[in-house]
Amino acid sequence: MSDTEQTIKILAIESSCDETAAAVVVNGRDMRSNVISSQIALHTLYGGVVPEIASRKHIEKINQVIAQALSDADMTLQDMDAIGVTYGPGLVGALLVGVAEAKAISYAANIPLVGVHHIEGHISANYIENPDLKPPFLCLVVSGGHTHLVKVTDYGTYEILGRTRDDAAGEAFDKVARAIGLGYPGGPKIEKVSHEGDPKAISFPRAKIADGVYDFSFSGLKSAVLNYLNGCRMKNLPINQADVAASFQQSVTDVLVDHARHAIREYHMDSFAIAGGVASNGVIRAAMEQMCREEGVKFYHPSPILCTDNAAMIGAAAYYDFIAGKRAGLDLNAVPNLKLGE
Repeated sequence: MSDTEQTIKILAIESSCDETAAAVVVNGRDMRSNVISSQIALHTLYGGVVPEIASRKHIEKINQVIAQALSDADMTLQDMDAIGVTYGPGLVGALLVGVAEAKAISYAANIPLVGVHHIEGHISANYIENPDLKPPFLCLVVSGGHTHLVKVTDYGTYEILGRTRDDAAGEAFDKVARAIGLGYPGGPKIEKVSHEGDPKAISFPRAKIADGVYDFSFSGLKSAVLNYLNGCRMKNLPINQADVAASFQQSVTDVLVDHARHAIREYHMDSFAIAGGVASNGVIRAAMEQMCREEGVKFYHPSPILCTDNAAMIGAAAYYDFIAGKRAGLDLNAVPNLKLGE
């Protein structure tokens, strides 16, 4: 089926972590609405996401965001051709809220249901603003819980080239931010304070894994930052928060760029995309753009609002699954540790 044979309207729902989101997406690339109810301010009080609180907030907000998404798109449930919902990976209680809602709507309105992998959603966010982007291409997904280097061989078909062995990049940002007194959420706060710092001030390690050339490891970098901070405190030396942030951020950036560059060369790809919450980091985006320019490949990235968790990306992914004939039954369940491709 070609993209132009008919118009497919998807109501998408995302609730895998601490954003309650709904969107209406037409034919996988036309975003008619994208409503996000963020819980960042709430979880900041606790220094990170509290799963039970996140789940309860999703229950409180989900009907509101769905109604708003339909209203913003000037459509009703009866206009929808399918419901797309994130069913994993993520926080199990949070996922269950979205999945239960999607199944209820599917049953009550007799609308087909499509289960979407959260990482597939992040990859698909690139389709919304880049009409020329089509598989095959490479995509680096960098988020709070995942760091994946993926070869997108076709819509809905993925080859994992590398993944994190321990801490994801986003986790490392959060932990380092907490260690230097910036708090939660770590990614935006480190990026902001690093503007005042010297990225070459402190030499932090760039981890390479011998037996998994495209796998990532950030726990050693996190430990190196903590050891540096402890050493300064034991010697009563001043800690330059901005220099630590900038040097840490540069180390993460160098590792991500190095992996991406090697994959582009090995797989002879002419298109490279980034996705996920950490992909909204300006330093990382600029470095990736420069690398792609040097390698002579096209660089794609979503707008920051489509990098962080949202439902429009789920609608984009659901469209391609839907036209491929994939459907979920009312026995669809949340799978918190779902692997891409399962």
